[in-house]
Formats: sequence, structure tokens, C-alpha cells
Amino acid sequence: MSLAYRRIVLKLSGEVLAGNQGFGIHPDVFQGIAEQIRDAALIGTQIGIVIGGGNIIRGISAASRGMDRATADYMGMMASVMNSVALQDALEKLGLSTRVCSALEIKEVAEPYIRRRAERHLEKGRIVIFAGGTGNPYFSTDTAAALRAAEVHADAVLKATKVDGVYSADPAEDRSATRYETLGYDEVIQRKLGFMDQAAVALCRENGLPIVVFDMTVPGNVRKVVAGEKIGTTVGR
Repeated sequence: MSLAYRRIVLKLSGEVLAGNQGFGIHPDVFQGIAEQIRDAALIGTQIGIVIGGGNIIRGISAASRGMDRATADYMGMMASVMNSVALQDALEKLGLSTRVCSALEIKEVAEPYIRRRAERHLEKGRIVIFAGGTGNPYFSTDTAAALRAAEVHADAVLKATKVDGVYSADPAEDRSATRYETLGYDEVIQRKLGFMDQAAVALCRENGLPIVVFDMTVPGNVRKVVAGEKIGTTVGR
């Protein structure tokens, strides 16, 4: 089967993982996400995944309430590792081969992130879950996704959300908001469209990495994106 993107990095937010409960780990949500990833893997896609930790703790929010920002960010990275291990469990229950590669050294549950090793895992068809963000405070998991995608020479970053693309305004608040089918990197930065950290967008621009923003809650959408169907919003040159 001809694929639009042979190797991807899928960015999952912690908020998506929580489902309707809004907090914590929701097993049914993990199951549904794992099934979508399996369907994309079965058509030959090499898949890396970056997961946020916002369903457990958000570093920026904790810092705004008085916690030291670096401390809050490290807690967010550890939450990302927890989510990564939970997703690994869901994927392996479906018979998929996986590796969790963590920017934080937690050797009992994950192997350390080493770029060449991660690339080899992808080449062998293993799903690689990049845990722990970048391993540094003050950087979002959006930036981690862009960084890992550039490092492993991915063809695109897939940004999974709860809406069907990027809009001119929040569609839940503004009924006149329009959805973009395509955007340029510079347009996103100039208009300050908030679907992704601007540092991540700039990193994708510098490395020629397209970003596809789509609704992860619709079953089958990951497979459709990698197969080249017009889903969501594509950001590129």
C-alpha cells in the first residue's frame, strides 16, 4: 500500500488520554488509541509516539500556582513516563512490539533514549514511545515531538487533538470560526495559532517536517492520515 507518510511521530496530549473524566488514566481511551495505532502499523507505518502528562499534572499550571517551574516540569515528565508505560501495555495486549525510550533514566521501566537505537527499533517495526519529554524543563512535549521527529528522520508530526483541525478561532466559542485545510509555518507563528507550541512549529519549519492536526477521537483517523486521506489541517511550507 502506498503511504503518504512512511515514518511518523504521533503527538498525544495527556488531556486526550483522560477521556471525559478529565483527569487520570482512562483504560478505555488507551484501548481505543492503541487500536488506531495498530491499524496504522498494519499497513506498514513506522510509528514513534510522544505523550504529554497533562492528565496527571501540567507543569505550567502547577508553576502558576506557586510551584517552582523546573520542579513542576520534571513532575510532568514523570507523568509522561507513566502514560507511556500504560500505552505500551495497551499496545502489547494487541500483539504489537513496543519500546519505551525515556529522556529520564528510569531503567526499571524504560530504556534510555538513544537516537540510533530508537531508529533501529523503528526499522524493525517496533512502536517506539518517546517518554519524559526532552528531559529538560521549560520545553513542552510538542517541542519534544518535533525534536524526536527530526532526530529519527520522520516524514511528519501528527498532532492528535479533540477537534478536527486548526480553526481561525475556538469553534466552541465562536460559531463563525473557519477550519483551515492547509497553513504555512509562518502563518501559524504570525497568527499565534495556539494548537502547538511555537518553538515546536519553528523546529518543524527548520527541518521541513509537515504537521497534521486531526481529531483523534474519530476511529480510523490515524490510518487515514498516513494513507494520505485529507483529514484535519496540514501545516507545511
